[in-house]
Amino acid sequence: MSATTDQPAVDLADPSAFVDGPPHEALAVLRRTDPVHWQPMVGEPGFWAVLRHADVVYVARHPEIFSASEGGVVLEDLDEAGLDGMRRMLLAMDPPKHGVHREPLSPHFRARVIGGLEDRIREICQSIMADVRERGEVEFVHEVTANLPSRVIGELMGLPEEDWGRIHEMAERNTSGQDPEIAAIDPDQAMNATVDMAMYAIELAGKRRQEPPREDLTTVILDADFGGKPMDDIDFGSFFVQLVTAGNDTTKTMLASGLLTLLEHPDQLAELRADPSLIPGAVEEILRYSNPLHYFRRTALADTTLAETDIAAGDKVAMYYTSANRDEDVFEDPQRFDIHRHPNPHLSFGIGGHFCLGVHLARLEGKVFFEELLATFPTIELTGAPVRTRSNLNNAIKRLPIRLGS
Repeated sequence: MSATTDQPAVDLADPSAFVDGPPHEALAVLRRTDPVHWQPMVGEPGFWAVLRHADVVYVARHPEIFSASEGGVVLEDLDEAGLDGMRRMLLAMDPPKHGVHREPLSPHFRARVIGGLEDRIREICQSIMADVRERGEVEFVHEVTANLPSRVIGELMGLPEEDWGRIHEMAERNTSGQDPEIAAIDPDQAMNATVDMAMYAIELAGKRRQEPPREDLTTVILDADFGGKPMDDIDFGSFFVQLVTAGNDTTKTMLASGLLTLLEHPDQLAELRADPSLIPGAVEEILRYSNPLHYFRRTALADTTLAETDIAAGDKVAMYYTSANRDEDVFEDPQRFDIHRHPNPHLSFGIGGHFCLGVHLARLEGKVFFEELLATFPTIELTGAPVRTRSNLNNAIKRLPIRLGS
């Protein structure tokens, strides 16, 4: 293990370390002094935090060395049942299984196909803005941003509209269970959101198999050929958890964090109002500057060396997007928010084989949402302190009090 005498006091395993925002100053010091940083954990083995952009890319592009499946993608070691469920998700599959399960879905997420959804996404955004126009003061995270991905994913998957709110709540608990307030939404099942959602999906699959096919992603998945056989209901449950959670919670996070970041940079917000053609570039910079997820984990399959640091087979290795996205070797003035930044090779969608399947959908939702928000409300003001989610994984805001002036 590498060691230095000037390491900052930051515990990347502690969810509380992120409550006041990511520790960017500490991460900058570690990138210079200890870029593959050993982080102990309480009650279980620690992990290597990979902090530089090039090293994160290397880990992501070498699944033969760094496995998503071996130990899952979160820092905390899961029990056998939990790990088995995670391994059925696309994000925790290694090649060749990953390719077998990704290929049937890929055509439905291509840019041209997703681009055809723009009019419907705009209609949804306009409906959301109309709903909150008369209220003026809103809790922006749950009264505004959460509604867009809930409706979009609900329609794409063909889910009953009456279930959208419940599904979004489960998605939020999936990514933010380390926050006592979010977990306490349902104290009796605080740790079972993943199981709850998987059981919902299994029941859905059973019903849908008895019905005529529809033009939605549920039919695509249930009818697809995955390596010579269809997906069974249990696999569909885990698959559903990943697709729906990612589509709901990370998009909500991007939109809420994006507005807060723009309010903190009023000159650039004014530029977007004056020239909406700048919004796609602003969405990319929001994703770099306020990436929705701090990291994903891999497990070393063999002894290896990364950035002059020896890593043993079986060690946990965490790819820190929050650090890589502000790497001074890649981004000029990386701590500055700049909607004109180009190029912008951020890693918020990952890279390599696990590059986000929903990238075009997320970008389109961000673009249309901010176009409609800024066109509808001439003034947008923060009316209180934002409250962040307690999580070492989810880089999210859970409350954002906003006044919308029309």
